[in-house]
Amino acid sequence: MEPSKDISRLIEIMAALRHPETGCPWDIEQNFQTIKPYTIEEAYEVSDAIERGDMDDLCDELGDLLLQVVFHARMAEEAGEFSFGDVVNAITTKMIRRHPHVFARSEADTPDAVKVQWDEIKQAEKRERAERRSRRGITEDFKGGFLGSVQRSFPALTEALKLQERAAKVGFDWSAPEPILDKIEEEIGELRTALRDGDRAKVSDELGDLIFAVVNIGRHVKADPEQALRGTNTKFRRRFSHIENVLEAEGETLEAASLERMEEIWQAAKAIEKAVTSGAE
Repeated sequence: MEPSKDISRLIEIMAALRHPETGCPWDIEQNFQTIKPYTIEEAYEVSDAIERGDMDDLCDELGDLLLQVVFHARMAEEAGEFSFGDVVNAITTKMIRRHPHVFARSEADTPDAVKVQWDEIKQAEKRERAERRSRRGITEDFKGGFLGSVQRSFPALTEALKLQERAAKVGFDWSAPEPILDKIEEEIGELRTALRDGDRAKVSDELGDLIFAVVNIGRHVKADPEQALRGTNTKFRRRFSHIENVLEAEGETLEAASLERMEEIWQAAKAIEKAVTSGAE
């Protein structure tokens, strides 16, 4: 098997990896749910490469993301649902249908006319989607109802924020931050109980409730939770890097250092940051 610029080679490679007798044991045991986190991760890595302006990384990360598409399509084909070719056909059909003014199927030649045309096409697609779901016996539709405009494809923190903002438009909201703090304490208590009972499913459920409540207070105090968490992630990286550098200077390793020693250096890093911040002020 040799590399190639032809997409068919990638499809062949995935088929070989998923072969039940001669394929890779790890690839064979995967399913849609186990692969989903990697798909999301690869999309974020594409975004990161774009933000850094690293075209070499972008090429590599787009390949990783494409592999995820091929992986899901292969599993669907094995289940008798659809193939990679069907995925390509679906998106090319959609693009041609949504741009009739480009592909000589419409005379819409102004931005307003294109927008009207676009809305009409989207409505037709929604009807087709509803019919397909009905034939499959799918009744639950998160794209419908008052919250339907909030995309489930958002990162979870962003989806939580958007859901809360949407619900607040009709008055389903807290009046002030303080009651939310009480709710957070309530959720912490329920999480403690779930941990004590050893119920992993309940722990996950209660943890989600707690995070949702924390997002809510962020919304009330005008602190975007996604950006707040990114700031904390950056801070964690910086402080942990300080631990690593100090230990290296002392001839120690992260693996050999005790938790107490690492915590001591962590606190020193916090003190340095506070001193620098105070000095800047």
